[in-house]
Amino acid sequence: MFKYRIWALALILISVGIGYFVYSTENKDSSLKFKLGLDLNGGTELIYRADTSKVAPQDIKDRMTALRDVIERRVNPFGVGEQIVQVEKVGILGNNQENRLIVDLPGITDVSEAKERIGKTPLLEFKLIKPEVSKMTPEEIKKKTVEELFTDTGLTGRLLKNSSLEFGNTLNEPMVALQFNSEGEALFDKITKENVGQTLAIFLDGNLISRPVIREEIRGGRATISGGFTGQNGLKEARDLVANLNLGALPMPIEGVSTQTVGASLGAEALNAGMKAGIYAFIIIALFLVIWYRLSGLIAVLSLSAYVAINLALYKIIPVTMSSAGIAGFILSVGMAVDANILIFERMKEELKKGRGLEESMKDGFGRAWLSIRDSNISSIITAIVLFIFSSNSIVKGFALVFGIGVGVSMFTAITVSRTFLFAVKNRGEGRLARFLFSSGIIN
Repeated sequence: MFKYRIWALALILISVGIGYFVYSTENKDSSLKFKLGLDLNGGTELIYRADTSKVAPQDIKDRMTALRDVIERRVNPFGVGEQIVQVEKVGILGNNQENRLIVDLPGITDVSEAKERIGKTPLLEFKLIKPEVSKMTPEEIKKKTVEELFTDTGLTGRLLKNSSLEFGNTLNEPMVALQFNSEGEALFDKITKENVGQTLAIFLDGNLISRPVIREEIRGGRATISGGFTGQNGLKEARDLVANLNLGALPMPIEGVSTQTVGASLGAEALNAGMKAGIYAFIIIALFLVIWYRLSGLIAVLSLSAYVAINLALYKIIPVTMSSAGIAGFILSVGMAVDANILIFERMKEELKKGRGLEESMKDGFGRAWLSIRDSNISSIITAIVLFIFSSNSIVKGFALVFGIGVGVSMFTAITVSRTFLFAVKNRGEGRLARFLFSSGIIN
């Protein structure tokens, strides 16, 4: 029994230390503050529609993933560490499906600059002028569309490795130097080799900005954009273009669909409501455990307190972005932790009714309850993993992550912490008082 008391004291000290860590890191200057989602912290949700009309159906998924990655990089400069960027499909199955990008920016309510940065589409395209254009009159050319005048080469900003600002040797005009990746380099070499003497037009955001003539094959995958950055704002335009291209050229155009702003006051109300629900649930569960299971119930409350402290610490360390759904998952996992303790106590009660000793009843109670606890918790963890992997909705993913962490921790606290505390306070005797304290119900 002395060994269990030492371990119990160690667990209490560790739990108190973890609780202090959770409390002390929740200050304005700490990087380990709880990360709150849009619905709890307030902020803005931006929804964009992706134009996949020129993308092969088999490539849409990869392009949408690349689009999401680019947007994630773009919102980072605004210090929004808890941003959520996700892809979803809307509409009927088949060709009528619409691919959308959802950007959640918690804590940001004035997002005019963010919207401009995210929504701006530096779509860089290289197109060859069709041979028949040279035979057209200016009036005929004006009546034609871009598709009728130019041929797509497949060389776009998607294949761009990086861009940089340079200045011309003669007039010192700003230029944007482009360096393509290995795929883009091979394609650029091929285009320039096969079309010497032809005009390779450069389009940015659908606008023609340069029409250089291919003088010779260009190796190395390097090109420059010049001549379009003149006037007082020329240098700024060139710098902005370099910055946008380096942040990541969008693999396809996007169009803003809607903007939804959640005020900080509404987020605070949702957070307070979630915290109250968690506190009330804990108090009600604690009262039930103490009243019904007596000393065992009190030990379960201590174990539950350790469970809460460990979970909150993990949410900070991982870190987990907490939302209303996440709080619901946490409260549900508290119920799972209590359920494990109840299974143990009921098995102990059955052994005591058979007339077995208190220590034997404890050991057999834990042994018999473990199989049920193991199977039920493993099935819950599998469910959480499936939800997290296959769901494309951040709300569901957040719920699954918090719930899965909670179930895993509950297995540890129910079997290890509760067991240690029980054996630490176990009375050496087998008297009526000891059996009453470790039994359950209003009347034995």
